[in-house]
Amino acid sequence: MPETDAELIRRAREDPDALGELYVRWKEPLFRWFRVRLPESEASELTAELFAQVALNLRRFRDEAGGSAGPWLYGIGKNLVRRYYERGHVEQEARRRLGMPIRSYEDDFEAVDERLSADGLGLAAALETLPEGQRAALELRVLEERRYEEIATALGCTEVAARLRVMKALGRLARLVRAPSA
Repeated sequence: MPETDAELIRRAREDPDALGELYVRWKEPLFRWFRVRLPESEASELTAELFAQVALNLRRFRDEAGGSAGPWLYGIGKNLVRRYYERGHVEQEARRRLGMPIRSYEDDFEAVDERLSADGLGLAAALETLPEGQRAALELRVLEERRYEEIATALGCTEVAARLRVMKALGRLARLVRAPSA
């Protein structure tokens, strides 16, 4: 008899493979749920974000649905969709956290050069302090604008792990750079 979601979540607190099993079990239904509400690329992003949130909050799960994690997962999804519409795209949030303005540089070539060098923000030095896996994931996501599926393939990890690496890198950079709130 297959494990219930609740059993997988309890096991995932110590065993990352159990989280992988939960991901495989729920990624398609959650993606379809997001897809009804968002463009396809955003649905993919929020599906990955949802499982990153699950990984960070395994101990908060309460089995209130007879072993199913469905209500908990869809509750997280509902919050992510709400935040998506409140804040805009995931990429804009990453830029805001890094203190990078969200604006068009179409006619301002000096500003483009300034942002690319990032010397004024101290990003180059801050990037050097990141663990290799986090730095690589962040560069692929923010600089190359790759999707988490591509990042996972490039780094030889799961999409959840790729998302977590980017999240941790952004958090560390935000602290190091001490970005002003936008």
